[in-house]
Amino acid sequence: MTILTRWDPYRELSSLQNRMSRLFEEQYGGGREDSLTAGAFVPAVDIYEDEHSIQLKLEVPGIDEKDLDIKVENNTLTVNGERKFEKEEKEENSHRVERRYGSFSRSFRLPNTVSTDDIQADCDHGVLKIRLAKRAEAKPKQIKVNIGQKTIEGKKEPQAAAKTSAA
Repeated sequence: MTILTRWDPYRELSSLQNRMSRLFEEQYGGGREDSLTAGAFVPAVDIYEDEHSIQLKLEVPGIDEKDLDIKVENNTLTVNGERKFEKEEKEENSHRVERRYGSFSRSFRLPNTVSTDDIQADCDHGVLKIRLAKRAEAKPKQIKVNIGQKTIEGKKEPQAAAKTSAA
């Protein structure tokens, strides 16, 4: 005796979606709320360059200057830091914690034009500003171009002699 069952493509699609969701949850560590607090904290950075320097601005709100470590080694600038989780008794009834905490490390490969001897770092209102001065030989130079003057063997030719030789 054969039993006929009705084929429902949406049921299979729903089953596939559930399996894919479980796969991503297993791969990336559980639910969204857990991953927000347990995930790696990586500060955003803006990089600017002008003719005199390269400047980096990292967002590090809530991090003390003593918890920041800036090093230059083998033309690589590395910024390490840690945002510590602050548990206060007043906030024991908190419903949601979305800010990320923990250690971070950002590395930047420096071009050869940067002087590693002249680096300045300041932290103001949660923004870490790092200024890397360029070497003097790397700065742009203006070169003057002489127009309309002929030279013979390294000497300027007088104007009258230039007219007679052209005729």
